[in-house]
Amino acid sequence: MNFIRNTFAILVGLAITGLIITLGIRVFPQWITFEAFAPFEHWQRFLYSMRGDNAFFGFLLFISGLGTTIGGVATALIVKYAKVAYAILIGFIMLFIAMLDVIVFPYHPTFYKISIFLTFFPFSWIGGKIVAVIYERKNKRRIAEKMNKTK
Repeated sequence: MNFIRNTFAILVGLAITGLIITLGIRVFPQWITFEAFAPFEHWQRFLYSMRGDNAFFGFLLFISGLGTTIGGVATALIVKYAKVAYAILIGFIMLFIAMLDVIVFPYHPTFYKISIFLTFFPFSWIGGKIVAVIYERKNKRRIAEKMNKTK
């Protein structure tokens, strides 16, 4: 049962991350050069139209970090054990996807290629750590309440 729960958590985390990245790209109307909801269907043409726009790639790093954090939080909330590890797994999967993107499509600036390594793991770790700290405080509070009741 844990395997199904953990797999579901990873899929939910990745879906939330992808949705946040999609919504982040759609925020600025001048960046919408595609007909579909998600830019991923025409990613090569979209990146070609964005080449040379460093502001877009900087924002893409930011929104990817934010999406990875929220996806890591969602994953950590669903899994039962090893919350931070599963959140970091979201960061690893997103880093793998970003590396494939950089390898396949040559339109990314150099700072983006370097910064993806500094974005996905720390932000996903933060997402997992947020949930771990909340659960830890909740557990400590519950233990303190039990001890106070027995006195």
